[in-house]
Amino acid sequence: MIGKLTDEQIEEVLYRNIVGHLGCNDERQNYVVPISYVYDGKSIIAHSLEGLKINLMRNNPNVCIEVDDIKNFNNWKSVILWGQYQELTDERDRYYAMKFFVDKLMRLKISETAAPPEMIEERIHPRSPGNLKPVIYRIIITKKTGRFES
Repeated sequence: MIGKLTDEQIEEVLYRNIVGHLGCNDERQNYVVPISYVYDGKSIIAHSLEGLKINLMRNNPNVCIEVDDIKNFNNWKSVILWGQYQELTDERDRYYAMKFFVDKLMRLKISETAAPPEMIEERIHPRSPGNLKPVIYRIIITKKTGRFES
């Protein structure tokens, strides 16, 4: 049976997962990329190094995110969010966002490449060596929808 997720089921999918697919564009090209995230009940919080994704969101803050919870081909839940990109520049906001991120992820086994930048003393990027300050951002959710099959 295919159906529509309730608001409560959508919330459950968002809280339970930590990986989603972010979609952004600059009116010429679409770009979809996986991100690690945490959900605070109102927004998606994530971080990244500067690059195409951040540049696209700075130029067009309208984005969408897909989060899937797949057990098998006939048993899945999928949530789509639409929202606005907001870069966190205030040091206090950045600190609390990353603390929330790390607190949730510390309960999971984290690979070195998925660890938040503040957990690594010096993070080296192959295209730009040296210390890199991550971009910490949130997606303020404006619309949610979800579907399921079971």
